[in-house]
This record gives sequence, structure tokens and C-alpha cells, in this order.
Amino acid sequence: MSAAPPVIAYFFTTFPKNTETFLQREIVAMRALGVNLRLYSIWGGGGTFRGLTVTPFNKWRLLTLFWLIPVESWRRPEVLWQLLRGLATRRAPSWLNFWENMLGAGFACVQLREFRKNPPALIHAAWGGAPATAAWLLWRVDGHRFSAAAHAYDIYEHGGDWWLKDKLEHAAFIHTSTEMGRRALIERRLAGGNIVCIRRGLDRLQPMKPLRRSRSPLHLLSIARLVEKKGLDRQLRIHAALRAAGVPFAARIVGDGPLRPELEKLADRLGVGASVAFTGHLPQHEVWNQLAWADVLLHTGVVAPSGDRDGLPNVIPEAMSAGVLVVTSPAAATTEAITQGITGLVAPVESPADWVSALRRLSTDDVFAEKLRRNARHWVEENFDAHKNAGRLLAHFQRAIADQPAPTVPRVQP
Repeated sequence: MSAAPPVIAYFFTTFPKNTETFLQREIVAMRALGVNLRLYSIWGGGGTFRGLTVTPFNKWRLLTLFWLIPVESWRRPEVLWQLLRGLATRRAPSWLNFWENMLGAGFACVQLREFRKNPPALIHAAWGGAPATAAWLLWRVDGHRFSAAAHAYDIYEHGGDWWLKDKLEHAAFIHTSTEMGRRALIERRLAGGNIVCIRRGLDRLQPMKPLRRSRSPLHLLSIARLVEKKGLDRQLRIHAALRAAGVPFAARIVGDGPLRPELEKLADRLGVGASVAFTGHLPQHEVWNQLAWADVLLHTGVVAPSGDRDGLPNVIPEAMSAGVLVVTSPAAATTEAITQGITGLVAPVESPADWVSALRRLSTDDVFAEKLRRNARHWVEENFDAHKNAGRLLAHFQRAIADQPAPTVPRVQP
């Protein structure tokens, strides 16, 4: 009989989460490759996903820390000292990030005994916040091998996660999905050879729709959380500029968030409220229906005052795969997929006139539009296949497991 494949434990903040379909696709692809997975959701989530149990974290178990911390501190006092010294000498970038890290640490302490009894071959933290804190602490206390992902929120929000470098420098490898993220981590003095850029992906490619013969009015779509880094206030001003220039259009903004009331008022104030529909959050199958309607996807991302920004939003390759033209701002890593005049168009959000010019051309120039669509689809086929990219990630998991030293039982301090 052949041995069962080694177990890889995935740590998520919340799983499954309807706004993080890219992580769901990764798990689907890993299962298709035969990977033996254990899934943990630290905040919310739980239940089952595609037949796999997702173990949620019962926050009431944090009460057990009153006796777990003294016991584990007796076993490994140097770990407690490191944590206390860090708390005393560094300042969290935000209260949210502080509590994210505390939650990850609490989860690790509560799960210590389970992981000692039934250790996985590797722990993979899907985010650089609470999941990476939990994985790092399990490594620090009991030597569990781990890898970790770090994406835009982890790297940039309020200057980045509180303990990011400390955690990632001990990972078997670091996964990021953009070259921008990889460069930013190297700038933090993490070893470049240990950082791999592996993009997300689509689990299947649907047939590319035909170019709409008459694109007047132009169907404009945005799919985004209604938060500062999406630059939707600039997008509404672009809509106003289109209206002033006499370019017929109908626009839909798919998504929800704290800025919705403010954005709806701004649309009315700019005189485009009747032309811009706010749909709220839609399930994934409805998002694909919106892409079937759209001629152009608009992405007006900016760097938020907090420092947060997008990496490469998954909706951009999704639109590219479907045959939807893309116009994007140059902020963040969008230009890793959208090359000006090759796979789409790039325009600064500070210049609505440039967007008007770009959109006017896409509404009338069939030859140019078809070239962009063809090149965009090819980029997706080459770079955004979830199964191919999961295979690359799995190869790194397998190397990390193969390189793992023999487990040792931590010595009890006298």
C-alpha cells in the first residue's frame, strides 16, 4: 500500500469568505492535485467546503489561556520573553492589526496540544496577519514547519503588519501574488530567494464573448469593495466627464462597503446618479452575468491615506478572460496584467480627460478593441490558471516538507 500524502494545514482569517473566491479556487485546485488538507478559520467561517471540514475557532476557548500560558511559559520561557519584549518595544500600526495578531497568538496557544498529537507535515498561513502569527508561534514553541503568504493588505495597510518581518523570515518560503509585493518584501530585508511570486487563478476559462457590435451607450462596470483604495470618487468624476463630453454610457458599480452612502450622494451631486447603478454585493454567478453585460471594466485604484492599495485585483484577469476590455489606473500591481495598448489601457485617475479619450476609442475602434481582447485572453491563459499555479505552489510545499529536519521535542526548562 502506498503511504497517504502528507497533511498540509491551511490557516485562514475567515474561510470560506464570499469576497475571497481566489482562496476558494486555490483549495479546489489543491484538492484536484490530491493534496491532503486540513482547513482552519481563525475568525468566523467554518462548516464545510467542497466536502472538506473547515474547523472554526471557538473564541470561548481563549479562556483556557489563563492556565495554558503559565504551563507553556514554564516549558519555553524564552518564547514568552520574546513576545513580552516585542510588546514593550514596538507599536502596532493600528488597533485592528494589534487584535489580529493577538487573536492569531491565542489560536496557536489553544491549538498547541492538538498539533502535538496530530502534527501536519506543513502549516501554510494564507495571510500575513493572524494566520501567519499562529503559524509562527506554533513553529516557535514546537518547531512546526510553516510557509506564509503576504499580500497587499499585509504589506501596506498602515505601513504593514505589526510583526511581519519577524514572522516571515522564519517561513520555509513566502508566497506573494504580485511582483510588486515581492519587491516590497525584499525592501523589508527579507531574503529574495525565499519569496515566490505565484499568481492566483481561475479554475476554468469560459468561452470569450464576442465584441458587442454597437457599443453606444458604452457599458461600464466596476467590481470593488466601496472603500478608499478603490478610488470610486474619482471614477464618478470620470463618469461626469464622459457625460460632459457627450459620450453615451451606462455604468454599474458592483460591491458594497462603508462609502456607499457617500458615493451615491456624490453621483447625484455630479449629475450622473441616473446613469450609475449601485448593485450592492452580488454572488459570484451574478458577477459573471455583469461581466457578460459589460463592454469595459474600470479600475480606478489609488493609494489610500492608510497606505493600503490593491495588488492585482482578481476581477481584472476575470474580466480579461471573459473578453471585457479593461482601463485601469497605474496604482499598485494592475500594470503587471494591463500593458498600455497591448492588453488594455492605463490612465491616471487625476486626469478624467485621458479616461474619456480612452473610452471613446474603445467605443468605436473595433480593430483596436479586438487586439486588446485577444492579447488579454492570452495573458490570462498563460498566467492565471488556478490549477497550473496551484501546482507551482504545491511544488514549494513539497520542497519545504522534504527539507524539514527531524522533529525534536522541546526541552523542559529546569
